[in-house]
Amino acid sequence: FTDLVLETWDLHCDRNGREHRTADMGCKQLVLRRGQPFTITLRFSGRGYEEGVDKLSFNVETGPCPSETSGTSSHFAMTDYPEESCWSAVVQQQDGESLAVSLCSPPNARIGRYSLTLEACTDYQGSSYQIGDFILLFNPWHPEDTVFMRDENERREYVLSQDGLIYQGTCDYIYSIPWNFGQFEDEVLAICLNMLDINPKHLRDQNQDCSRRNDPVYIGRVVSAMVNCNDEDRGVLFGRWDNRYEDGMSPMAWIGSVDILKRWKKFGCQPVKYGQCWVFAAVACTVMRCLGIPSRVVTNYNSAHDTNANLTIDRYINERGEQERQSWDKIWNFHCWVESWMARPDLADGYDGWQVLDPTPQEKSEGVYCCGPAPVKAIKEGDMLPKYDIPFIFAEVNADVVYWVVQGDGVQKQSIRSSDVGKFISTKSVGRDSREDITHNYKYPEGSEEERAVFEKAEHQKKSIGEEDEGLHLRIKVSEGANKGSDFDVFAVVNNNTDEERVCRVTLCARATSHNGTLGPQCGLSDPVDIDIEPRAEKRVPLSILYEEYRDKLTQDNLIKVVALLKDHQTGDIIVAVRDIYVENPPIKIRILGEPMQNRKLVAEISLVNPLTVPLNGCVFVVEGTGLTEGQLVKELEEPVEPQAEAKFRMDLMPRLSGLQKLMVDFESDQLTGVKGYRNVIIAPQPL
Repeated sequence: FTDLVLETWDLHCDRNGREHRTADMGCKQLVLRRGQPFTITLRFSGRGYEEGVDKLSFNVETGPCPSETSGTSSHFAMTDYPEESCWSAVVQQQDGESLAVSLCSPPNARIGRYSLTLEACTDYQGSSYQIGDFILLFNPWHPEDTVFMRDENERREYVLSQDGLIYQGTCDYIYSIPWNFGQFEDEVLAICLNMLDINPKHLRDQNQDCSRRNDPVYIGRVVSAMVNCNDEDRGVLFGRWDNRYEDGMSPMAWIGSVDILKRWKKFGCQPVKYGQCWVFAAVACTVMRCLGIPSRVVTNYNSAHDTNANLTIDRYINERGEQERQSWDKIWNFHCWVESWMARPDLADGYDGWQVLDPTPQEKSEGVYCCGPAPVKAIKEGDMLPKYDIPFIFAEVNADVVYWVVQGDGVQKQSIRSSDVGKFISTKSVGRDSREDITHNYKYPEGSEEERAVFEKAEHQKKSIGEEDEGLHLRIKVSEGANKGSDFDVFAVVNNNTDEERVCRVTLCARATSHNGTLGPQCGLSDPVDIDIEPRAEKRVPLSILYEEYRDKLTQDNLIKVVALLKDHQTGDIIVAVRDIYVENPPIKIRILGEPMQNRKLVAEISLVNPLTVPLNGCVFVVEGTGLTEGQLVKELEEPVEPQAEAKFRMDLMPRLSGLQKLMVDFESDQLTGVKGYRNVIIAPQPL
């Protein structure tokens, strides 16, 4: 027999991509999921493959120092049937000189960029051919993969969906912003793989790092550290919370991860300015989905940042409701992190499923600013020992807030009622634009036996006292229309739940505040009011919040913190109520003109009315949507937008993908920032 000579080959990028659900990556390379077969065709010159005469074998290698012992290299010959636990190759069909071969990786293979080599041998004479490169990802469709997810709708949402909603606002006013995750957009996969290759663990020991890339726990920890730059590790985002963002992009202005990741790559992996929690979480979610690990962004309302780990956050205010001293412990009106789905073979049974990863730099973990993966089930049970970082996250959802009122004579009195931490933990529903409340995954019902048992295990005595039925009760209400540009009222509502008349003194104080709990200047203060309140009756004390007062004090977070103080003259008790008020931006209207169809021009009309009493200068609309726009479309308005006038423009789109897509818009100006809007568009497939 003459030697077997390989003439050409075909990696079937399109077909394999469709079967492996990576076709949307649009890159002209082979992207595969582990544990799933893929087909290549080999065409030989002069004669076909002869079984028994010709020996065919393959080499796959990944990383800078591939080795069989590290699992980063494998040499395997053609066999008659596929192997489950290692790389294998099987003849699929033969047609003259062409041979279709089915190759398969094991479901625990290392992910990353591989090279593929063919060795053809006849009568001990052999030749070797570089067939090409491919990229291997995690496979949530494979029951033996540690990221296996059973439900197809969930896999679509948490792996394949390229857009979503992120919940913000306050626990009394929950709203969502649209986000373009864009994990299959051009360049994103290459950027994510590069992130793994420049992480400090890789630079320290390339062989060990590549060897551990079969483990989603390891990958999640690396991604959590690399999305922030606090370790000077060439991380992606620079965090900033002080409302001074002139030398970068305000965290409120982003509407997607792709722009951020591309900027990071373009400027040689210099951190992109600026991020806050939802930006860190959304970028990490993009990277995890891109690599094939099911992931979602989660929002926790009234999230505690307990720096001294005593599960108590002490707040000191004076009798006017003003803050007495700065505390390092913070309450964020909301905080976002990521949940990723994976098994935890490294832990005892019962901790598989959703794991918290928090890339926002808050505390160090094993010397690095990262957090997780922490099993959500362990947080719920108060199990502090399983890896990683459970005590910190447990505090975020369970800490107590105790208000101390410092009286004129310096005496500190503990307020009766404490605020609630860890409320309305939220994520986008599967397949719908609605909110799913997942608080029950993190904690047992308040006041239940189970909750008490969990707190005992976590050595946490709950200091806060629940709603008092007897005595006086205080809460804060907001009038309708807390809209930017308008005045609005807040009320201290006092209920007397006793059978006798009570006399008390009420004070209200309002201050601009940041989303991480930092207080700004005052924008409203009532004089103390003495009120008599009949048995079983309710009284209201109003405070007007005026636009001219808050206009220049509000940060881009649009938040005002109102503190109400009630002193019961009969008992001497002091009751505190606190409420964060979100001042609403105007809506962005999006109209779609014409029949939306794949690869056919579509027109979007986008508008916004200026609700303020002053003109808006430097107005910019940014529009993006996977499958609808090529990257971002930026529209700068030449003229200022006068008060009550409408800013309106039209733009052409060319939808690339069919199906349900989101068109997302951000509006920036000197007076109004971070205004968001989106519209779902159903694109009909191109007729054949």
